[in-house]
Amino acid sequence: MTDDELKNLTLTQAAQLIRRKKISPVELTEAVLGRMDRLNERMRAFITITADSAMDAARAAERRIKAGRDLGPLHGVPMSVKDLYDTRGIRTTAGSQVFAERVPTEDAAAVRKLKLAGAVLIGKTNMHEFAFGVTTVNPHYGAARNPWDLNRVSGGSSGGSASAVALSMGFGSLGSDTGGSIRIPAALCGIVGLKPTYGMVSLEGVLPLSASLDHAGPMAQTVEDAALLLGVIARGKVPNYTKALTGKIKGIKVGVPGSYFFDRVSPEVESAVRAGLKRLEKLGVRLVEVDMPTARLQGQIFRDIVASEAYFWHERYLKTQGENYGADVRERLEFGSRVLYVDYARAQRARGVIKMECDAIFDAVDVMITPTVPIAAPGIGESTAQWGEVTEQLGSTLTRFTRPFNLAGLPAISIPCGFTAGGLPIGMQIAGRAMGESTVLRVAHAYEQSMPWFKRRPII
Repeated sequence: MTDDELKNLTLTQAAQLIRRKKISPVELTEAVLGRMDRLNERMRAFITITADSAMDAARAAERRIKAGRDLGPLHGVPMSVKDLYDTRGIRTTAGSQVFAERVPTEDAAAVRKLKLAGAVLIGKTNMHEFAFGVTTVNPHYGAARNPWDLNRVSGGSSGGSASAVALSMGFGSLGSDTGGSIRIPAALCGIVGLKPTYGMVSLEGVLPLSASLDHAGPMAQTVEDAALLLGVIARGKVPNYTKALTGKIKGIKVGVPGSYFFDRVSPEVESAVRAGLKRLEKLGVRLVEVDMPTARLQGQIFRDIVASEAYFWHERYLKTQGENYGADVRERLEFGSRVLYVDYARAQRARGVIKMECDAIFDAVDVMITPTVPIAAPGIGESTAQWGEVTEQLGSTLTRFTRPFNLAGLPAISIPCGFTAGGLPIGMQIAGRAMGESTVLRVAHAYEQSMPWFKRRPII
């Protein structure tokens, strides 16, 4: 299989070809591992590559096919997981030297579900250390690079997963999202990233950042792929999300924020998202202006909750292995020791107000659409964004539009909606009501199929 053939395959297509015996799991896994071998030293998408066990799993999948046995919807498909998902017998570092030699004895719940569905695990992806950052400039394992410009970040904290998927080093990945860590790298790398409703995907065996805000979810090349993965990893009985992708969105009410979500946005990003809204309107949706005043409060609320919960979990390691943390993450964690309980309690109460405001919005509309991030991928080493006279910390810039939906625990997806003049991807965020993934995915898929940006692949 050539690189071009591999790059033109989606997860869904690969699964179908295997099922029809047009391609073997061994052939596909060999092609993916070969691409990883050629690219990963430059791209730093993976911390650990599991070539030997992946080939064993691929050969086992092929034997089952020949014997007429079918493991499930991901049978023989190569996939990765972010390196904070526990993997039995494979080290799980969380992107840190603190856990450099940590080898779990059990798989995380979501990893077990992937394997039960037949997936072939090819490796553990790079990430911002302990998921506490948005660039994946990792001091221990290298900076995950953006496939569209190697001098730019891939985003974070699931940056390695986004880079791997964009470069066809596997057909999908599992990421985690506390304040945007699936959607931000998806937007910056030109792929699809879905943060499901809080609790829909089990966090058992996933190293935490902030227990009340962490979400686990899929990253893939297309909305259909993300829908397929969500159906595999979700807990309990859930709809068949791929069947929801009917293309029929006439009459769906789309909320468009009149303020905040279009404040301090680069002109190219705003233009692409506005064009996406017009395209959806032509497909039959009804645009409705909405307002979310509490979104402006997200910064302080988010910071007090995450800092407190992260420090609570890391305190013992900071006391015994503080020197093994990267400087940026250690500083953020130590800030948590100074957050008073009263501030944490107030933040959780204010979070409830955001949730109530979101509930009211989604009583009036079916989904809300915003830019995913206000800018295209910044350069490696950049720490601020400039808005006229205003200088904003890069972390605040990249999370401004994603954090509110973590605080509310609502599903939100990022999909490609265009490119800058310099060839960098632009992401559009679609959020919905709790457990409203089917509608979010349906709207995202209808737009994606009418404007197939996903077919534009990095040249690497």
